[in-house]
Amino acid sequence: MKSASSSCLVSVTDYLRTEELSRVKREYVEGGVYPRDDTNTNHNTAAGNALVGLHAALKGKKCRPFNSDMKVRIATPFATRFYYPDVSVVCDSNPPDSSYQDRPVVIIEVISESTRRLDEGEKRDGYFQIPTLRVYLLVETNIRRVRVFRRGDHGFEPEVYTDLDEVIPLPEIDASLSLADLYENVVIGGDAPDSEDD
Repeated sequence: MKSASSSCLVSVTDYLRTEELSRVKREYVEGGVYPRDDTNTNHNTAAGNALVGLHAALKGKKCRPFNSDMKVRIATPFATRFYYPDVSVVCDSNPPDSSYQDRPVVIIEVISESTRRLDEGEKRDGYFQIPTLRVYLLVETNIRRVRVFRRGDHGFEPEVYTDLDEVIPLPEIDASLSLADLYENVVIGGDAPDSEDD
């Protein structure tokens, strides 16, 4: 994201107040306010598939998934950010009237070319500062690939999943996501829009 000049900086209070009235989702980075990038059909399909899969897997359990209407706050001693991840899973929720969450355990971002730089860089680095975050998933839609960053003893360790018969284990929330479900109706290159192609 572009840096905002000091004359354009917005307080967290003003951002949250005006965001309730805004017709466009805006993300907040250290005083700067930026409209969220547009998405496409593949992006929304993959994000919806992830949300539906997690909703079913977590039914009756403590953790719950949120869609991209729910902000996540990253608060450090030096700066505050608010992002709208495509999917987040929270096991210790903020109060019901809160417009954001502070303690996600899993965050999923679906990558499009317009969001790649942010999802792989600024957002990832910010999310990694959240103490409760255990897993960060980056879902590609121009190729079939999911990169998983899982918190271990030495920071976040990468994993890669590319085959439709693979299942991404998420023991951190007692759930899993299959690539077949995640990529259902997502058109990859010349593929037909179904989950039977490999």
